[in-house]
Amino acid sequence: MSLQPGDALTSHNFGLQIDGVMVEYLAEVSGLSIEQDVIEYQQVSAQGKPVTKKLPGVKKAGTCTVVRGMTQSAAFNQWITESINGVMGTARKNATIMVMDYMNNPVKRYNMRNAWCSKIDTSTVKAGEASALTETVTITFEELVIE
Repeated sequence: MSLQPGDALTSHNFGLQIDGVMVEYLAEVSGLSIEQDVIEYQQVSAQGKPVTKKLPGVKKAGTCTVVRGMTQSAAFNQWITESINGVMGTARKNATIMVMDYMNNPVKRYNMRNAWCSKIDTSTVKAGEASALTETVTITFEELVIE
């Protein structure tokens, strides 16, 4: 059984790849957006009336936030360390947020070019608490392409 026309994807089936390596234990992705400048100019029409036009301008770089369970993912931890330490020659990587159908087939990809970690926050550590530890990672990217 496949998705029928008009069926929406579910929000709980997604993943993150960094240079083709899947990051495990992802809990949330937010703030993923594309934005570009808007150029507005005014001119006078052939009939002598003022006309305002809007054109697309330069695409802007962006950020998104990923929340994941705190694990010992060597590749992800190395990427974070390189980013925070400013080793940009190896920290800038291509990353992809993939949205999958119920059969785990990727159906939409958000490809982030030259992505790197610009901020990391950890969840509260509290004596007697029984919840899982998480990391909130802010990913900065230079370009977003949707497939």
